[in-house]
Amino acid sequence: MSSLANPQLLPKEQLLIPQKKSMKLSIGIPNVVPDVEFRIPLTPQAVELLVSNGHDVFIEKGAGEGSSYSDHAYAESGAVICETKAEIFQSDVIVKMSAFTHEEAKLLKGNQLLLSPLYITFQSQETVRKMMQKRVTAIGFEYMKDEHGIFPVTRILSEIMGNAAIFVASEYLSTHRNGKGVILGGITGISPTEVVIIGSGTAAEFAARNALGLGAVVKVFDDSIHKLMRFQERLGQRVFTSVFHPKALKKALKSADVAIGALSMNEVPKIVVPETMVENMKNGSVIIDLNIIQGGCFETSRITNLKKPVFTKHGVIHYCVPNISSRMARTTSISLSNIIAPILVNMGRSGSLKQYIRINQGFCEGIYVFNGILTNHDLGNILDIPVKDINLLLAAF
Repeated sequence: MSSLANPQLLPKEQLLIPQKKSMKLSIGIPNVVPDVEFRIPLTPQAVELLVSNGHDVFIEKGAGEGSSYSDHAYAESGAVICETKAEIFQSDVIVKMSAFTHEEAKLLKGNQLLLSPLYITFQSQETVRKMMQKRVTAIGFEYMKDEHGIFPVTRILSEIMGNAAIFVASEYLSTHRNGKGVILGGITGISPTEVVIIGSGTAAEFAARNALGLGAVVKVFDDSIHKLMRFQERLGQRVFTSVFHPKALKKALKSADVAIGALSMNEVPKIVVPETMVENMKNGSVIIDLNIIQGGCFETSRITNLKKPVFTKHGVIHYCVPNISSRMARTTSISLSNIIAPILVNMGRSGSLKQYIRINQGFCEGIYVFNGILTNHDLGNILDIPVKDINLLLAAF
């Protein structure tokens, strides 16, 4: 038996089996806009994993500070600290926590892989056309699926956003934030605060759990009885639920202290609460629109940022920060890093990007630009750019 271990004695057919060759990646992580974005897609631990697998990681100076990761921590993990974005954008793979801007698209060397949120309503035609011109392949985090058909990034962000929404609502109901001066929840002898949640997905579930834990009354609306039934099962307790009957929604919002928009995070909201319903809400009540990335599910919503997160309209405080999870930057960074780092490791092991895409259909669904060709139909419709089917393109390459 020991003689069989000698390669010279193996059958020629076995010797001819091609061995999969790993691909070395150069991965760049640019810095983000100060005071607006604090998350980073790869932690020092993830960088150490990638470097140990033979990849090079380049990080712009100060990129991890918002998540309390120092340049020293990244350097100790094997990353190269770069002074400018121009250096970072020469990498084969660029990973960032915000959508690419036109200025960043111009810095790309071309024929690269881009991993970032798509933020479909933030995109401009000139930015996307510049990315197409550079013949990049771009992946939108919120569209990626795993081997179980789950949107891993969307799900983990939804969990964080749902939890964060209740903390934010509690903060802006307080006197300190010029709110009504009430506590979110229930106190002996006082009627509990009311929370209305638009949607019944993951963000809605975690917002409801937190609100119920504090003692608030929770009312949930969605466009499907089936979705609401599944929501009740996941929650494990009974709450008020209803489809979008205008009279029922109007009545619920009129008495609500907090309204949270938490519809599906990877599509444009189909339901938008009209301004007339917002006008009838109580003075000092709070709207938190978690769907602002997709355009918002309240007609009065408009995008804000962490530097200036709120505005008041019709006496209602609106919190419409698209990256609300940046309030918990370190937790979010670790959660996302746990998803992104294994993808990059497995991509390197697959031998090529095309091979990795072919064997990972869920990852393929996140592609919105493939080798310079737009493949996302929603984005094509918004920007009036011709779109081609990704499956047909993959068959040709």
